[in-house]
Amino acid sequence: MLLEQKNAIVYGASGAIGSAVAHAFAAEGARVFLAGRTRSTLEVVAKKIQTAGGLADVAVVDVLDADAVETHADAVVRDAGSLDISFNAISLPQTGIQGTRIVDLSPEGFDLPMATYPKANFLTARAAGRRMSSQQGAGVILMITASPSRTATPRMGGMAPAWAAIESLSRGLAAELGPHGVRVVCLNAAGMPETTQLSEVYGLHADAYGISRDAFQARMEGLTLRKRLPAVAEIADVAAFVASDRSSAMTGTIANLTGGLVVD
Repeated sequence: MLLEQKNAIVYGASGAIGSAVAHAFAAEGARVFLAGRTRSTLEVVAKKIQTAGGLADVAVVDVLDADAVETHADAVVRDAGSLDISFNAISLPQTGIQGTRIVDLSPEGFDLPMATYPKANFLTARAAGRRMSSQQGAGVILMITASPSRTATPRMGGMAPAWAAIESLSRGLAAELGPHGVRVVCLNAAGMPETTQLSEVYGLHADAYGISRDAFQARMEGLTLRKRLPAVAEIADVAAFVASDRSSAMTGTIANLTGGLVVD
């Protein structure tokens, strides 16, 4: 198994992407520490992982609370012996954020993603990086963004700038932590239409263009080289591979999982 004897924290673990990645990590042998805001939804994910034979623990953690993030990271290392993988998959409801032209957007609608996503990734990556570099000399920090970080996409509000900031953060961390054996990789994905959040997002954009949600999804699919958007399972499988030692040469890079929506 790719991640046998590895310990992984997944932030936002009850969401569609976080839960899928947690399942993929556990299936490859990792012990996963599920972190998020709501214990009941985290416990549902943990139960499914445990039923499948995996190891999963649950903790309520506010990723915007630096002390809470640090305390939880300490608890993981104390309990498991190491923190080998950190993956941040937090999300926000997008109504009032996407679907509106920037010139018509409220300051709050622009500020929220800018104040949330980069800060949350900074705090969780900082906690992991400190322990991985000083205590272990090894580890992998994963982040996730989306294709508008690299394209001229209208009606994204503060989301595209926030994703671009996360990608820049990942490169800086990779430069600083690389000499200490820690890798940092950002996964850049296109819309995964089976997720609740993307269903909301596509609806917002469809309304802005005066078309149906299905028509907007078809438009997005047509922009990819495969003529279909990535599935959550595809993102999770790559996350597990990148977190493994088989990807030991990868760091400071943005892994393109857009299905050809963005061509490098």
